[in-house]
Parts: sequence; structure tokens; C-alpha cells
Amino acid sequence: MTITLTAFLQDLGSNPPLLITVLLTIAVILVNGWTDAPNAIATCVSTRSMHPRAAILMAAAFNFLGILVMTTINKTVAETIYNMVDFGGDSHEALVALCAAMVAIVVWATLAWVFGIPTSESHALIAGLSGAAIALHGGLAGINGSEWVKVIYGLILSTVLGFAMGWGVAKLTALLCRNVDRRRADPFFRGAQICGGAAMAFMHGAQDGQKFMGVFLLGMFLSKGEANVGVFEIPVWLMVLCSLVMALGTSIGGYRIIKAVGMDMVKLERYQGFAADAAGAGCLLISSLTGIPVSTTHTKTTAIMGVGAARRLSMVNWGVVKDMVLTWVLTFPGCGVIGFLMSKLFTAVF
Repeated sequence: MTITLTAFLQDLGSNPPLLITVLLTIAVILVNGWTDAPNAIATCVSTRSMHPRAAILMAAAFNFLGILVMTTINKTVAETIYNMVDFGGDSHEALVALCAAMVAIVVWATLAWVFGIPTSESHALIAGLSGAAIALHGGLAGINGSEWVKVIYGLILSTVLGFAMGWGVAKLTALLCRNVDRRRADPFFRGAQICGGAAMAFMHGAQDGQKFMGVFLLGMFLSKGEANVGVFEIPVWLMVLCSLVMALGTSIGGYRIIKAVGMDMVKLERYQGFAADAAGAGCLLISSLTGIPVSTTHTKTTAIMGVGAARRLSMVNWGVVKDMVLTWVLTFPGCGVIGFLMSKLFTAVF
């Protein structure tokens, strides 16, 4: 099943629940632009390979390409998020619970942005949806365990593989360029960093774009009283909308996250920034092709940690790392509880 842009706009004007759901979902995508999308371009901005405005425009373009290309090749990430929780049954109650989850995600991510901590919007999305589904069903019956376990795989993959690939690519790059004059190598790595940032933005679209489009479609189906749509197609107009809203969010508040990830955690040279981008993009590619939803924040930041550790452990600001890890650990229970409470409140009110 799919929805044309004309049909969507017609429904939007005549269906208030759809309008509310769309606005909340767009708000979540916008906050993702604040908190997650800047990770893709953090290193190429922090090493002065690109001006922030040019990097944001590049991120917008490659986010869209990532959404378009990877969704065409493999849309299993979107399907995993769509099927992770059960909002079936009464479509009105399901829609109320979904809206509550969106509010919870916006609240959690905005708090993280205020403190400049790159929280995982992917994990906030999963936690908020799960908390709302548990509240809706009064227990774990609303959780699809076979899909949810992929989140655990993704958590391990993004953390362990991200760090290992960052360490390995940094070591390999240093080995291959050990006899190259630094002044001659620097312009090359400036260009390589731009390519690496583009690759990260592409893979961010492939991962996070699919997640939010899956939720967007779920909200549209529920608002039309269709609670059990099993097969769907993602329209191109939705891909364009998702990438544009992400870019707007990055342009509004992305610099705080760029500073935390690209400047405060590890002081990077250009070849190290290239290594972090290459490692992060490679890890995200593996995850997307296997249909495992991973956190782009986890992947990029652990890759940067690995790059710093490849030179020496003291290169990493472990105080900043501790704050990030604490936020990651708190995301599932914190945002999940907010989603649960919001769902109970919204159900009672609406």
C-alpha cells in the first residue's frame, strides 16, 4: 500500500487526527536534525575542511540520496521499526498512543540538545514507541520480540564495530602515509574528509530516514482507521519531506552537537577525521544492508573514540565520553517511561 502526495494533502485538510500526527512526526524528524544529523558532518566541520553552512547543504543532499537509494535497494530498516511494536486493534487508541510516543521523543531529545549531549534519536524513537505500546496493551503484549531483538544486535554492532573500525582505519591510514610529507597530504585529506562526510550523511539518511518514514506511514494508516497494514511502499514525496526537515533541524541547532562530537571529545587532524567518517559509514552500510536499526550517533562517536585511541588513549576526553554513555544508558528507560506516562495521559484525556 502507498499514498500519493495529492491524496495525502486532501486527507490532511479533512482529517484533524492525521494533521496532528503529521505535525508531531515532523517535529520528531526536526529534532533528529538537531541531535543526530550533525554527527555526520561533525568531523569535516571541526577540522575546518568545510564551512558549517556548506556542510549542512551537503548533508541535506546526501541524506535524501541515502533515503532514496537505500530504500530502493533494501527497506527492511523501515519495516523493522514499523513492525517493532503492536499499535493494532482500536485505531483511535493506537493513534493516541503513537502521538504520545512522538511527544515523549521530542521532550527527551530537546532536553539532550539543551545540554549539548548527542543522544541517540534512534534509541529515543524505539524507547518512546515501546513505552507507549506497553501502556496501550497493559503489558509486553505490544512488543514484537523478534523485531525488538534487532535493536540489541544494533547496539552491540554500533558500539563494538564502530570503535574497532575507527581504530583499524586510523592505524591503516597512518601506516600507509607514514612517509608522506604532511603538507602534501593535508589537501588530499581535506578532500577525503568531504567525501567521508558525504558518505556519513548518505548512510544517516539510509538508517534514520527509513526509521522515521516507517513511523510517518504508521501514523497515516492509523489516522485513516487502518491498523493492520502489513505491506507498504514508501513514496518519493515522503523521502523529500523527511530529508528537508532533517536539514532544517541541522541548520537550526546542529552546531552544539558538532562541537560536542567533533571538537570536545577528541581533537582530530584531517586524516583522523577521514578515518572516523570512513569507519562510521562502513559500519552503517553493513547495518543497513542487513536490516539492523543502529544508532548513527553511537556509530559515529564510537568510531571517533577508536580513532583517538589508535594514537593514544589520552587523546580521548573520557569526561565527555562518560556524559555521552550515561545519556545513552538512560535513553531506553527514560524515554520509555515518558512514552508510557504520556500514553496513559493522552488515553485518559482523548
